[in-house]
Amino acid sequence: MWQLLMPLLALVAPGGGSFSPNRELLECASQILYMDQYAYQLPTNYSRNIPPGKNTTVYIGINVNRVSGVDENREEITLDVFLQVSWEEIRLNVPPGRSFIDLPWEFRQLIWTPDLYIWQLQTMRILSVLQEMASLRLYANRTVSVSIGATITIKCEMDFVLYPLDVQNCAIDFSSYKYTTEDVRFEWREVAPWFGIAGEQRHEFRLPKYVVTFVTDKSNHIRNFGEGEHSAARLQIKLSRELRGYLLESYLPSSLFVIISWGSFCVIPEIVPGRMVLLVTTLLSLVTMFDTVSTNSPDALELKCIEVWLISCTLFVFLALLEYFVVLFGIRYDKSWSRRRQDLRRAASAAQLAPPLHMNHSQDSPILEAIQQSGSANGVWARICTSAEKGVMFCGAQHGALDRYALIVFPLCFILFTVIYWTTYLSEAHRAMHSTRYG
Repeated sequence: MWQLLMPLLALVAPGGGSFSPNRELLECASQILYMDQYAYQLPTNYSRNIPPGKNTTVYIGINVNRVSGVDENREEITLDVFLQVSWEEIRLNVPPGRSFIDLPWEFRQLIWTPDLYIWQLQTMRILSVLQEMASLRLYANRTVSVSIGATITIKCEMDFVLYPLDVQNCAIDFSSYKYTTEDVRFEWREVAPWFGIAGEQRHEFRLPKYVVTFVTDKSNHIRNFGEGEHSAARLQIKLSRELRGYLLESYLPSSLFVIISWGSFCVIPEIVPGRMVLLVTTLLSLVTMFDTVSTNSPDALELKCIEVWLISCTLFVFLALLEYFVVLFGIRYDKSWSRRRQDLRRAASAAQLAPPLHMNHSQDSPILEAIQQSGSANGVWARICTSAEKGVMFCGAQHGALDRYALIVFPLCFILFTVIYWTTYLSEAHRAMHSTRYG
């Protein structure tokens, strides 16, 4: 019996040297003897360290079963996949009358296998229930096929400047670490070569926050490192964010807060508590929303798209509050000027001087009077102060002229901002969707 095992065990021994039988070796030998029932054995001159031939083509096939999760903080994607690697091995034969044979999984250590390297791979775990989900099969056309089911975690460089309109593109490269393009080339094969596989492969997955799409890149890709150029098969992963939730949770409420702030222009300026409560409450609500969104959203080197929107909405409400301060100051100045004019008329009447009914208020203006007393007034400065005073008087007019104009200007400016905002960021998102980021 040992005489029959010796040639087979010699294939297992490192470097073909002498060895002493052990348990692992006997197990491996028994598996090879099991295959001998099909009249199969390795050629005596077979070497597992030499590729089948020059420019060997290795076909990669991947079937994504599930997207387990997307970690934005770590910039990682976790997938459950079935990975298939196949190549032509002209040195191996299948017993006559059989289309293929299943080899023990440990038998891969006795034959040449490509040193597959996934560039963006973080972790990989082969799935198992009663045993590992892995198979090794040899076909009659001398094709070796390795198939495994695994959970893999991929590193994906993400840019969140356009959040939540961002589109993440991740390029995953499958290549060889040792063999250059002269020895091994990697290509995609959409249809698995083994029998019994039916149905179409799923290319899109919908998650609560993302739509994940997988596309195989059929063009030739080269990785330059080490001693030369290495062929690579590239898988493009595209993550498009679901926008509906952000529209309902952030964009719609912030827009309503801005619209509600315009209601303050319809409130009589003298009703200070009502108008102040409306504007201050709206302003604080937007500030709280901005803080919540910034805390719960991923980090970015620049202001994110949604942060630009919330800051702009906060500024619109702040400007409405600032407009009310200007109105209050104008009303106060208007009342002060009116009392001063009445005092001057009474003084003129007492002196039996009949002043004209329409007085030039600039002659008794508190602003110009203070300038004249300081001795620093000149022609240009006086005209500037007169214009400023007229503006203040306009803001403080009892008929609410500034509020009427603000009720027209503020909505028009907000509509203009909304059009510019969505046009700019949607075009950037569309450009990012059709671009490619190499990992």
